[in-house]
Amino acid sequence: MKFIDLYPVDERLELGTVHFSAESIIRYAEKFDPQPFHLDPDAAKNSVFDGLCASGWQTSASWMKCFLNYWSKEVKRLSTQGIEPPKLGPSPGFRNLKWLRPVYAGDDVTYFATLTASRPLASRPGTFMNTTLNEGINQNGDMVVTFESSVLEFE
Repeated sequence: MKFIDLYPVDERLELGTVHFSAESIIRYAEKFDPQPFHLDPDAAKNSVFDGLCASGWQTSASWMKCFLNYWSKEVKRLSTQGIEPPKLGPSPGFRNLKWLRPVYAGDDVTYFATLTASRPLASRPGTFMNTTLNEGINQNGDMVVTFESSVLEFE
């Protein structure tokens, strides 16, 4: 079954929520984005952010973690119902990544994906290009990250 048949255009899927603890922010920053406002609560207080905050890359990677967890559960659910799950991946990329607000230690971010388009590829019969709008919203209802992505789907 095709993705668009299961999840129509403009239907927003809630993927999951990630809690950003100070420990997880620092652990990620030590490995991937070692800037003072991600590593040191005292230094972060004296930065433009006024407090320890997650790397934008961490907020984006957390969307992917939630999507993969969500999709794994969906594949099992669909299979149990006798529905062949869509075959997704890989992705040719993303556009318009925006980190709109800092994600501070203690924040919870809920992630979403909305299919915005699906089209067959003329160059590869049986292959579709799906485009999604992806979002992360904190516990206060503030959008913290948004981006558009594409993913291939195979019949």
